[in-house]
Amino acid sequence: MNKTITALVPVKGSSMRLPGKNILPFGNSNLLLHKIEQLKEVEGLTDIIVSSDSDEMLEIAEKAGVAVLKRPMKYADESVPFGEFLDYLCKVLPNEHIMWACVTSPLVGPYLYNKAIKLYFEKLKEGYDSLITCLPCQSYYMDENGPINFSMGMEHKNSEQLDPIYHFTNGINIAPKDKIAAWHYNYGPRAFRLLVNKREAVDIDDMYDYICAKAMYEME
Repeated sequence: MNKTITALVPVKGSSMRLPGKNILPFGNSNLLLHKIEQLKEVEGLTDIIVSSDSDEMLEIAEKAGVAVLKRPMKYADESVPFGEFLDYLCKVLPNEHIMWACVTSPLVGPYLYNKAIKLYFEKLKEGYDSLITCLPCQSYYMDENGPINFSMGMEHKNSEQLDPIYHFTNGINIAPKDKIAAWHYNYGPRAFRLLVNKREAVDIDDMYDYICAKAMYEME
């Protein structure tokens, strides 16, 4: 089995909910540099490539010593289907496998990446088609029709007794490039779920997430 892996770091120049999100201050640098330095410590990666429409972010990545890929403006537009962006990436990225490594998951570090890569190749042999990180959640969830994962009345359970629902964290996704092209998605229907804790599951989407991530990081 070919085990070459591209670690893809996708960073758009703009963010509607949190302007300049991908290069906000974090640790001793910013979110983009923080992720690059984490990935440099990961064994088994063939390439680290930063994809962006932002010249500023590409320059940061180049100065940090990793490869860059200028993203066509078409694929920086959120109205373009995600699958089309993935089709483009599969045509231009090297190596047989792609690991999605988002800067918005700054508490996913080298240890977890190394663990995920090792597990990924083991799980492919067992019939799984990809690997993703998930956070098991045991909380009370409802939709417009009422309870989703619990019962009311005499059958009510304490939260720790509920069957977990799995939150996809977007922290680590790994899949074969040819499969990504076929699925038009970056993981498959038989993805192995690598369970993570609340700290590792942090995904920065807005200012509240960012503040929480910084606080957790500084607790180390």
